[in-house]
Formats: sequence, structure tokens, C-alpha cells
Amino acid sequence: MEDNLTSAVDKNTIQLVSQFFKAISDPTRISIVFLLHDRELSVGDIATALDMNQSAISHQLSTLKAKRLVKPRRSGKTVYYSLDDDHVLKILDQVITHTREEC
Repeated sequence: MEDNLTSAVDKNTIQLVSQFFKAISDPTRISIVFLLHDRELSVGDIATALDMNQSAISHQLSTLKAKRLVKPRRSGKTVYYSLDDDHVLKILDQVITHTREEC
């Protein structure tokens, strides 16, 4: 069975995959991704939904943005965030499915 996993994976790709998992390894960042699954939200909206302060949310969004998992859109003084694409949701869905199978 030939697929992406059976082909040789170079060290750079392995490093990038590791960085991706580091970026989503924090519970707050995973929560942010789920909040953004079907809509864009401001830092304040996310902070309210997660009962956290805006500074902490901004820090987490900065990590997600650096790995191109979320993207910002400015409207006046407010910055709204959305998922950069749906790949991260597909990956998290697979992890959730795997985790539930183990229980």
C-alpha cells in the first residue's frame, strides 16, 4: 500500500511535523482551534469563551499564527482570527477518533 507515510521522509519534514505538533500541544491552543472551526473571532471573543485574559489569548494566537494555523484580519482596531485552512481540524479529528478507540 503506497501512501505518503511509506515514502522516505526527510529530516526537514520531520522537523516541521514536530513543530506542528508542538504548536497544537497546548490545551488552550487546541481550544482556540475548535472555537475557530467555523467562524472568525476577536481576541476578546476568544478570551470570553475560554474565561481567560486577552493577553494570554494573544500569546497563544501568536504561536498559532507563527505556524500558519490561524490567520488575522483587521477591521478597524479589532483583529479577527480564523483558521488558515481545515487541515488542522482533520488532524485533530483523527487524533480524537484514535483516542476514543483506546478508551
